[in-house]
Amino acid sequence: MKIVMGCDHRGFSAREIVKSIVDQMGHELIDMGTDSDSPVDYPDIAYLAASAISNGDADRAILICSTGIGMCIAANKVDGVRAALCHDTFSAAVSREHNDSNVLCVSAEQSGELVLRKMVEIWLTSDFSGGRHERRVQKIALIEQGRDPREAAPATEGLAQQ
Repeated sequence: MKIVMGCDHRGFSAREIVKSIVDQMGHELIDMGTDSDSPVDYPDIAYLAASAISNGDADRAILICSTGIGMCIAANKVDGVRAALCHDTFSAAVSREHNDSNVLCVSAEQSGELVLRKMVEIWLTSDFSGGRHERRVQKIALIEQGRDPREAAPATEGLAQQ
């Protein structure tokens, strides 16, 4: 897979950890920076990485800032991006399996190396499970188009509660 990575100055310390994980797993890495701890604006980096996803230049992206919140908000403004802020392995797995996330946003300051490593590994190896979740991801796409998600086909009886 082609993985695009980006961080701001606050995420710079975690950058090397993520780069090594992606490399060890045999994925191609596209590094959008930053390449130092000098201050940069996270929306600039998030936009570059999210645009690579939207344009089909990369399969997935990993974004790192102090909390992960800013990167996630900015990335989710780009068409076709489903960025998920994850703090643990459960949320990383579910973001892929249920939401087909294509951008993982993490906190450099709230994630230790071991948790960061496990989250990235799980997120990169988890697949979208489809099924009832496919309908929900399609509804997200409708919202992105400025449409009411209730326009989509209704859930079949029994699935509405899941």
